[in-house]
Amino acid sequence: MGTTPRMKAGTTIRKASAIILSVGLLTTVLAACSKGSGDSGTDRRVLRVGFLYSNSDNEQYQRQQFTDGYELMHPDIDIEIAAAINYDDQRFEEPSKDPKKPTKQPDPYEKMKELLVGKNPVDVIVLESSYLKRAVQDNLLKQLDPLIQESKFDVEDFVPTVINGIKDAGDGNLYALTPTFNASALFYNKKLFTDAGVPVPTDKMEWNAIFDLAKRVAKGEGKNRKFGFSFNRWSGDPFYDTQNYSAPLQLKIYDNKGEKMTVDTPQWAKVWKDVLGLYKDKVVPTQTDMNAINEGDNANGKERSYNPFQGDMFLGGHVAMMIGGYDYINELSRAKEYSTKNKNIPSVDWDVVTIPTFTEVPDVGGNIYLSNLMAINAKAQNSKDAWDFIQFNNSKEWAKLKSRSTYEMVARKSFLKPKDGMTYNIAAFYTLKPVPPQDLDMDKLYRDKPGIGQVTQLGQPLFQAVLDGKKTVEQALKEWQTQGDAALQKIKDNPNPTDNPNIGISSQGFGG
Repeated sequence: MGTTPRMKAGTTIRKASAIILSVGLLTTVLAACSKGSGDSGTDRRVLRVGFLYSNSDNEQYQRQQFTDGYELMHPDIDIEIAAAINYDDQRFEEPSKDPKKPTKQPDPYEKMKELLVGKNPVDVIVLESSYLKRAVQDNLLKQLDPLIQESKFDVEDFVPTVINGIKDAGDGNLYALTPTFNASALFYNKKLFTDAGVPVPTDKMEWNAIFDLAKRVAKGEGKNRKFGFSFNRWSGDPFYDTQNYSAPLQLKIYDNKGEKMTVDTPQWAKVWKDVLGLYKDKVVPTQTDMNAINEGDNANGKERSYNPFQGDMFLGGHVAMMIGGYDYINELSRAKEYSTKNKNIPSVDWDVVTIPTFTEVPDVGGNIYLSNLMAINAKAQNSKDAWDFIQFNNSKEWAKLKSRSTYEMVARKSFLKPKDGMTYNIAAFYTLKPVPPQDLDMDKLYRDKPGIGQVTQLGQPLFQAVLDGKKTVEQALKEWQTQGDAALQKIKDNPNPTDNPNIGISSQGFGG
């Protein structure tokens, strides 16, 4: 799905916070520099570190986040940053004026491959988990297990979910390490469960059990309604909730060639019925419900009171359970702190458990992101320093400093502790296995056929028709299958979305 303004704002805040954090971290490192082994009189060496994306502005952030500390501790090494894709190249490139020859988007994997096998290859590549398996299969990376054994580098302290996720991409071997990761969990409001006389959720519950709890705790009408569950902090689109919900099942809308729909199945029907039931029974809030609650303060002529968390249904005490990221703890912490100073700011008594699972994939819960995987190029010219660089960034000492971050989690268990003396079930964020990354064939499909996202959107009005009682689930999925097959054929004949304005919906904006 596309990036929302909130997601973009969150990314900006995280990057700004990371830069501030890095300044503090490097101050600590500077104090230790006099103890470093570097000798200004020795021959200087170059270590080339590659990233998937960068530009002149972003390089500063990447240096502060990944390389400055290492350079300070190793004054005989100069680090060069290289990018597979330079944001500026796309920003300043003039779009094609020929609709039949649109500006071709670069293939991130192929551009990364150029960094690894080109004339001046990088020594270290920082990549996302979605590209790791393919890079291993293409023999682009150096296996780390022998280096780990030879160096006696401790990986036993790493979160098993992180290590196992990396091993899954390497057929049981390690080809990368990551110092940090991001994850989500199921937040719940203790008071709402107590008031309803319903037991609180626990770790590793299945979705049907969570939905049962949600239905039992939901009660009230109008602006006083207490909802049982939400798929996120903000009211979402019920149709896209079905895709987020079903992610661990890895159901596909169309085949890897983008030629045949795959939605008219019992599996998709069950997913739709599960989510539809939540909305029909008012277990999950709609945008209309949110508007009614947000306007509640204006009832009877009352002036709206200031609330910086306006619209946050969980913090406002309107939702009993909600899926949220690790960084949401910052919001909950700030709300509690400032609620003592401003009675209009809400605060909740909360905890977290693992994201619910499916019977078909009992240990997969979803939202764990490995985006800073560090690997050694199989053709590295300076593999010795490359391994030293990876050890440094994944060391216990560096984990201790990075554990101060409020937006990401460190991969070492010994430094994973609740923030600021709080008590909550932090293991909920890393107990389950992550959803496997999207098939690389699908990534290529989206690049080769940029209009194919419209086929996904064809399901949205059909889902709404079911929600409005105008169609059955089976009828809607069959129509989506038929309409989608016709649209896929048009796209096959002409992949350019500019020339396909009438495949079934408006061509404004393409979903993934």
